[in-house]
Amino acid sequence: MLATAHPILIFLLAALTVGGLLWSVFQPRLDGGSRASDRLGAVINGPSVAVSGALKDRARKKSVDDVLQEMAEQEAGINGKKKPSLKMRIRQAGLNWSRRTFFLVGLTAGSISFAVATAFFGITQIPAAGFGVAAMLLFPNFVVNRRRKKRLERFITELPDAIDVIVRGVKSGLPLSDCLKAIATDAGEPVRSEFKAIVDDHSMGMTLADAAARLPERVPVPEATFFAIVIAIQSRSGGSLSEALGNLSKVVRERKKMKNKIQAMSGEAKAGASIIAALPFFVAGSLAVIAPEYISLLFDHLIGNIIIAVSAFWMLMGVLVMRAMINFDF
Repeated sequence: MLATAHPILIFLLAALTVGGLLWSVFQPRLDGGSRASDRLGAVINGPSVAVSGALKDRARKKSVDDVLQEMAEQEAGINGKKKPSLKMRIRQAGLNWSRRTFFLVGLTAGSISFAVATAFFGITQIPAAGFGVAAMLLFPNFVVNRRRKKRLERFITELPDAIDVIVRGVKSGLPLSDCLKAIATDAGEPVRSEFKAIVDDHSMGMTLADAAARLPERVPVPEATFFAIVIAIQSRSGGSLSEALGNLSKVVRERKKMKNKIQAMSGEAKAGASIIAALPFFVAGSLAVIAPEYISLLFDHLIGNIIIAVSAFWMLMGVLVMRAMINFDF
Protein backbone atom coordinates (compact mmCIF):
# COMPACT_ATOMS: atom_id res chain seq x y z
CA MET A 1 0.00 0.00 0.00
CA LEU A 2 2.79 2.32 0.91
CA ALA A 3 4.61 1.30 -2.18
CA THR A 4 1.68 2.33 -4.35
CA ALA A 5 1.09 5.56 -2.44
CA HIS A 6 4.72 6.59 -2.48
CA PRO A 7 4.82 7.57 -6.20
CA ILE A 8 1.56 9.55 -5.75
CA LEU A 9 2.98 11.48 -2.83
CA ILE A 10 6.15 12.13 -4.74
CA PHE A 11 4.05 13.42 -7.69
CA LEU A 12 1.96 15.67 -5.42
CA LEU A 13 5.04 17.05 -3.70
CA ALA A 14 6.70 17.63 -7.04
CA ALA A 15 3.56 19.36 -8.36
CA LEU A 16 3.37 21.58 -5.30
CA THR A 17 7.05 22.41 -5.57
CA VAL A 18 6.81 23.29 -9.24
CA GLY A 19 3.61 25.29 -8.63
CA GLY A 20 5.27 27.23 -5.80
CA LEU A 21 8.26 28.01 -7.94
CA LEU A 22 6.06 29.17 -10.79
CA TRP A 23 3.96 31.31 -8.44
CA SER A 24 7.03 32.88 -6.90
CA VAL A 25 8.37 33.69 -10.36
CA PHE A 26 5.23 34.97 -12.09
CA GLN A 27 3.31 36.50 -9.15
CA PRO A 28 5.10 39.88 -9.32
CA ARG A 29 4.45 40.06 -13.05
CA LEU A 30 0.80 39.22 -12.54
CA ASP A 31 0.44 41.91 -9.88
CA GLY A 32 2.34 44.34 -12.04
CA GLY A 33 0.06 43.48 -14.93
CA SER A 34 -2.98 44.22 -12.85
CA ARG A 35 -1.45 47.47 -11.67
CA ALA A 36 -0.53 48.26 -15.23
CA SER A 37 -4.09 47.57 -16.26
CA ASP A 38 -5.34 49.83 -13.51
CA ARG A 39 -2.87 52.51 -14.53
CA LEU A 40 -3.81 52.11 -18.15
CA GLY A 41 -7.43 52.44 -17.22
CA ALA A 42 -6.65 55.55 -15.22
CA VAL A 43 -4.74 56.97 -18.16
CA ILE A 44 -7.61 56.18 -20.48
CA ASN A 45 -10.29 57.48 -18.14
CA GLY A 46 -8.27 60.51 -17.10
CA PRO A 47 -8.11 62.06 -20.55
CA SER A 48 -11.77 61.23 -21.01
CA VAL A 49 -12.59 63.38 -18.00
CA ALA A 50 -10.27 66.11 -19.29
CA VAL A 51 -11.77 65.83 -22.72
CA SER A 52 -15.25 66.02 -21.18
CA GLY A 53 -14.29 69.19 -19.31
CA ALA A 54 -12.76 70.63 -22.47
CA LEU A 55 -15.90 69.82 -24.38
CA LYS A 56 -17.98 71.55 -21.72
CA ASP A 57 -15.73 74.62 -21.87
CA ARG A 58 -15.90 74.56 -25.65
CA ALA A 59 -19.70 74.29 -25.54
CA ARG A 60 -19.86 77.14 -23.07
CA LYS A 61 -17.58 79.27 -25.24
CA LYS A 62 -19.68 78.43 -28.28
CA SER A 63 -22.80 79.47 -26.38
CA VAL A 64 -21.17 82.78 -25.46
CA ASP A 65 -20.07 83.30 -29.06
CA ASP A 66 -23.61 82.59 -30.24
CA VAL A 67 -25.00 85.16 -27.83
CA LEU A 68 -22.48 87.78 -28.93
CA GLN A 69 -23.21 87.09 -32.58
CA GLU A 70 -26.95 87.37 -32.04
CA MET A 71 -26.58 90.63 -30.14
CA ALA A 72 -24.20 91.98 -32.79
CA GLU A 73 -26.68 91.14 -35.53
CA GLN A 74 -29.47 92.73 -33.56
CA GLU A 75 -27.44 95.89 -32.96
CA ALA A 76 -26.44 95.98 -36.61
CA GLY A 77 -30.10 95.71 -37.55
CA ILE A 78 -30.93 98.61 -35.26
CA ASN A 79 -28.01 100.81 -36.28
CA GLY A 80 -28.26 99.82 -39.91
CA LYS A 81 -31.34 101.93 -40.35
CA LYS A 82 -30.79 105.55 -41.28
CA LYS A 83 -32.89 106.60 -38.32
CA PRO A 84 -35.62 105.05 -36.17
CA SER A 85 -39.27 105.59 -36.94
CA LEU A 86 -41.11 108.66 -35.72
CA LYS A 87 -43.04 106.65 -33.14
CA MET A 88 -39.84 105.12 -31.78
CA ARG A 89 -38.07 108.49 -31.61
CA ILE A 90 -40.98 109.96 -29.67
CA ARG A 91 -40.90 106.92 -27.36
CA GLN A 92 -37.14 107.33 -26.84
CA ALA A 93 -37.65 111.02 -26.07
CA GLY A 94 -40.06 110.15 -23.27
CA LEU A 95 -42.90 112.18 -24.79
CA ASN A 96 -46.54 111.13 -24.75
CA TRP A 97 -47.13 112.49 -28.24
CA SER A 98 -49.00 110.80 -30.99
CA ARG A 99 -48.27 111.32 -34.67
CA ARG A 100 -51.20 113.75 -34.80
CA THR A 101 -49.75 115.77 -31.91
CA PHE A 102 -46.38 115.85 -33.62
CA PHE A 103 -47.83 117.28 -36.83
CA LEU A 104 -50.00 119.74 -34.89
CA VAL A 105 -46.92 121.07 -33.12
CA GLY A 106 -45.19 121.48 -36.47
CA LEU A 107 -48.21 123.25 -37.98
CA THR A 108 -48.40 125.61 -35.00
CA ALA A 109 -44.70 126.43 -35.22
CA GLY A 110 -45.00 127.09 -38.97
CA SER A 111 -47.99 129.39 -38.49
CA ILE A 112 -46.25 131.37 -35.77
CA SER A 113 -43.10 131.68 -37.88
CA PHE A 114 -45.11 132.91 -40.87
CA ALA A 115 -46.97 135.45 -38.74
CA VAL A 116 -43.78 136.76 -37.12
CA ALA A 117 -42.01 137.05 -40.48
CA THR A 118 -44.83 139.03 -42.08
CA ALA A 119 -45.93 141.16 -39.11
CA PHE A 120 -42.70 142.06 -37.34
CA PHE A 121 -40.10 141.86 -40.11
CA GLY A 122 -42.26 142.98 -43.04
CA ILE A 123 -41.21 140.04 -45.22
CA THR A 124 -43.44 139.32 -48.20
CA GLN A 125 -45.67 136.27 -48.18
CA ILE A 126 -43.60 133.97 -50.41
CA PRO A 127 -40.34 134.16 -48.36
CA ALA A 128 -42.40 134.17 -45.17
CA ALA A 129 -44.11 130.97 -46.33
CA GLY A 130 -40.65 129.47 -46.80
CA PHE A 131 -39.77 130.35 -43.22
CA GLY A 132 -43.08 128.87 -42.09
CA VAL A 133 -42.47 125.59 -43.90
CA ALA A 134 -38.95 125.39 -42.51
CA ALA A 135 -40.23 125.95 -38.96
CA MET A 136 -43.01 123.40 -39.49
CA LEU A 137 -40.48 120.74 -40.52
CA LEU A 138 -37.61 121.58 -38.18
CA PHE A 139 -39.16 122.64 -34.88
CA PRO A 140 -40.95 119.41 -33.83
CA ASN A 141 -37.98 117.28 -34.94
CA PHE A 142 -35.66 119.58 -33.01
CA VAL A 143 -37.76 119.21 -29.85
CA VAL A 144 -37.99 115.41 -30.16
CA ASN A 145 -34.29 114.95 -30.97
CA ARG A 146 -33.18 117.24 -28.14
CA ARG A 147 -35.44 115.52 -25.59
CA ARG A 148 -34.28 112.15 -26.88
CA LYS A 149 -30.61 113.09 -26.54
CA LYS A 150 -31.08 114.40 -23.01
CA ARG A 151 -33.01 111.31 -21.98
CA LEU A 152 -30.36 108.95 -23.33
CA GLU A 153 -27.67 110.91 -21.50
CA ARG A 154 -29.64 110.66 -18.25
CA PHE A 155 -30.01 106.91 -18.80
CA ILE A 156 -26.25 106.50 -19.19
CA THR A 157 -25.68 108.55 -16.04
CA GLU A 158 -28.18 106.58 -13.93
CA LEU A 159 -27.35 103.10 -15.26
CA PRO A 160 -24.17 102.44 -13.18
CA ASP A 161 -26.03 103.09 -9.92
CA ALA A 162 -28.79 100.72 -11.01
CA ILE A 163 -26.24 98.03 -11.89
CA ASP A 164 -24.61 98.46 -8.47
CA VAL A 165 -28.00 97.85 -6.85
CA ILE A 166 -28.34 94.63 -8.83
CA VAL A 167 -24.82 93.54 -7.84
CA ARG A 168 -25.48 94.10 -4.13
CA GLY A 169 -28.84 92.34 -4.37
CA VAL A 170 -27.40 89.31 -6.17
CA LYS A 171 -24.53 89.05 -3.68
CA SER A 172 -27.01 89.11 -0.80
CA GLY A 173 -28.94 86.21 -2.33
CA LEU A 174 -31.87 87.96 -4.01
CA PRO A 175 -33.07 86.70 -7.40
CA LEU A 176 -32.30 88.85 -10.41
CA SER A 177 -36.00 89.49 -11.04
CA ASP A 178 -36.43 90.98 -7.55
CA CYS A 179 -33.45 93.26 -8.09
CA LEU A 180 -34.95 94.49 -11.36
CA LYS A 181 -38.27 95.12 -9.58
CA ALA A 182 -36.48 97.21 -6.97
CA ILE A 183 -34.89 99.34 -9.68
CA ALA A 184 -38.23 99.65 -11.51
CA THR A 185 -39.71 101.03 -8.28
CA ASP A 186 -37.01 103.20 -6.69
CA ALA A 187 -34.57 104.27 -9.44
CA GLY A 188 -34.66 107.63 -11.16
CA GLU A 189 -35.97 108.31 -14.63
CA PRO A 190 -35.47 107.13 -17.31
CA VAL A 191 -33.88 103.99 -15.84
CA ARG A 192 -36.99 103.32 -13.78
CA SER A 193 -39.39 103.27 -16.72
CA GLU A 194 -37.06 101.19 -18.91
CA PHE A 195 -36.48 98.56 -16.23
CA LYS A 196 -40.19 98.57 -15.49
CA ALA A 197 -40.70 97.60 -19.14
CA ILE A 198 -38.27 94.70 -18.64
CA VAL A 199 -40.15 93.57 -15.53
CA ASP A 200 -43.48 93.83 -17.35
CA ASP A 201 -42.19 91.76 -20.26
CA HIS A 202 -40.88 89.14 -17.83
CA SER A 203 -44.21 89.01 -15.98
CA MET A 204 -45.96 88.43 -19.33
CA GLY A 205 -43.97 85.22 -19.84
CA MET A 206 -40.74 86.32 -21.53
CA THR A 207 -37.41 85.21 -20.16
CA LEU A 208 -35.19 87.82 -18.55
CA ALA A 209 -32.68 87.44 -21.38
CA ASP A 210 -35.33 88.12 -24.03
CA ALA A 211 -36.81 90.99 -22.01
CA ALA A 212 -33.37 92.56 -21.55
CA ALA A 213 -32.61 92.07 -25.26
CA ARG A 214 -35.40 94.55 -26.06
CA LEU A 215 -33.73 97.28 -24.02
CA PRO A 216 -31.30 98.40 -26.79
CA GLU A 217 -34.29 98.90 -29.09
CA ARG A 218 -35.84 101.39 -26.69
CA VAL A 219 -32.54 102.91 -25.55
CA PRO A 220 -30.07 102.78 -28.48
CA VAL A 221 -26.84 103.30 -26.54
CA PRO A 222 -23.88 100.91 -26.21
CA GLU A 223 -24.35 100.69 -22.43
CA ALA A 224 -27.81 99.18 -22.85
CA THR A 225 -26.40 96.68 -25.35
CA PHE A 226 -23.67 95.72 -22.88
CA PHE A 227 -26.25 95.09 -20.17
CA ALA A 228 -28.36 92.92 -22.46
CA ILE A 229 -25.30 90.90 -23.51
CA VAL A 230 -24.29 90.24 -19.89
CA ILE A 231 -27.79 89.03 -18.97
CA ALA A 232 -28.02 86.85 -22.11
CA ILE A 233 -24.60 85.24 -21.54
CA GLN A 234 -25.31 84.56 -17.87
CA SER A 235 -28.67 82.98 -18.66
CA ARG A 236 -27.13 80.62 -21.25
CA SER A 237 -23.69 79.75 -19.95
CA GLY A 238 -23.90 80.59 -16.26
CA GLY A 239 -21.11 82.25 -14.33
CA SER A 240 -20.92 84.89 -11.67
CA LEU A 241 -23.56 87.48 -12.49
CA SER A 242 -22.45 89.85 -9.74
CA GLU A 243 -18.87 89.87 -11.02
CA ALA A 244 -19.94 90.42 -14.63
CA LEU A 245 -22.30 93.24 -13.70
CA GLY A 246 -19.66 94.78 -11.43
CA ASN A 247 -17.23 94.89 -14.34
CA LEU A 248 -19.97 96.35 -16.53
CA SER A 249 -20.59 99.10 -13.97
CA LYS A 250 -16.89 100.00 -14.02
CA VAL A 251 -16.85 100.02 -17.83
CA VAL A 252 -19.88 102.31 -18.00
CA ARG A 253 -18.37 104.73 -15.48
CA GLU A 254 -15.04 104.80 -17.34
CA ARG A 255 -16.85 105.45 -20.63
CA LYS A 256 -18.68 108.35 -19.00
CA LYS A 257 -15.39 109.80 -17.73
CA MET A 258 -13.83 109.44 -21.17
CA LYS A 259 -16.81 111.12 -22.81
CA ASN A 260 -16.61 114.07 -20.40
CA LYS A 261 -12.89 114.35 -21.11
CA ILE A 262 -13.51 114.39 -24.86
CA GLN A 263 -16.19 117.04 -24.45
CA ALA A 264 -13.84 119.19 -22.40
CA MET A 265 -11.10 118.88 -25.00
CA SER A 266 -13.50 119.75 -27.82
CA GLY A 267 -14.94 122.76 -25.97
CA GLU A 268 -12.63 125.18 -27.75
CA ALA A 269 -13.77 123.98 -31.17
CA LYS A 270 -17.40 124.25 -30.11
CA ALA A 271 -16.89 127.78 -28.84
CA GLY A 272 -15.27 128.79 -32.14
CA ALA A 273 -18.09 127.25 -34.14
CA SER A 274 -20.67 129.07 -32.02
CA ILE A 275 -18.93 132.40 -32.57
CA ILE A 276 -18.75 131.81 -36.34
CA ALA A 277 -22.44 130.86 -36.45
CA ALA A 278 -23.50 133.91 -34.42
CA LEU A 279 -21.31 136.40 -36.31
CA PRO A 280 -23.69 137.02 -39.29
CA PHE A 281 -26.60 137.73 -36.95
CA PHE A 282 -24.46 140.09 -34.87
CA VAL A 283 -23.34 141.98 -37.97
CA ALA A 284 -26.90 142.20 -39.33
CA GLY A 285 -28.17 143.49 -35.97
CA SER A 286 -25.39 146.06 -35.77
CA LEU A 287 -26.17 147.33 -39.29
CA ALA A 288 -29.87 147.53 -38.42
CA VAL A 289 -28.98 149.87 -35.55
CA ILE A 290 -26.25 151.90 -37.27
CA ALA A 291 -27.59 152.12 -40.86
CA PRO A 292 -31.21 150.87 -40.99
CA GLU A 293 -31.75 152.25 -44.51
CA TYR A 294 -28.81 150.16 -45.74
CA ILE A 295 -30.03 146.85 -44.31
CA SER A 296 -33.70 147.55 -45.09
CA LEU A 297 -33.07 146.78 -48.78
CA LEU A 298 -32.93 143.09 -47.91
CA PHE A 299 -36.44 143.22 -46.43
CA ASP A 300 -38.20 145.66 -48.73
CA HIS A 301 -37.35 144.11 -52.11
CA LEU A 302 -37.95 140.64 -53.53
CA ILE A 303 -34.32 140.20 -54.53
CA GLY A 304 -33.28 141.05 -50.98
CA ASN A 305 -35.73 138.48 -49.61
CA ILE A 306 -34.31 135.85 -51.95
CA ILE A 307 -30.79 136.77 -50.80
CA ILE A 308 -31.89 136.36 -47.16
CA ALA A 309 -33.46 132.97 -47.88
CA VAL A 310 -30.43 131.67 -49.78
CA SER A 311 -28.03 133.04 -47.15
CA ALA A 312 -30.07 131.44 -44.36
CA PHE A 313 -30.03 128.11 -46.17
CA TRP A 314 -26.28 128.10 -46.68
CA MET A 315 -25.78 129.37 -43.15
CA LEU A 316 -27.78 126.39 -41.91
CA MET A 317 -25.68 124.03 -44.03
CA GLY A 318 -22.48 125.53 -42.60
CA VAL A 319 -23.75 125.17 -39.04
CA LEU A 320 -24.65 121.53 -39.66
CA VAL A 321 -21.23 120.84 -41.19
CA MET A 322 -19.45 122.42 -38.23
CA ARG A 323 -21.67 120.46 -35.86
CA ALA A 324 -20.77 117.21 -37.60
CA MET A 325 -17.07 118.10 -37.38
CA ILE A 326 -17.03 118.82 -33.64
CA ASN A 327 -19.36 116.01 -32.52
CA PHE A 328 -17.23 112.97 -31.81
CA ASP A 329 -18.84 109.57 -32.09
CA PHE A 330 -17.96 107.81 -28.84
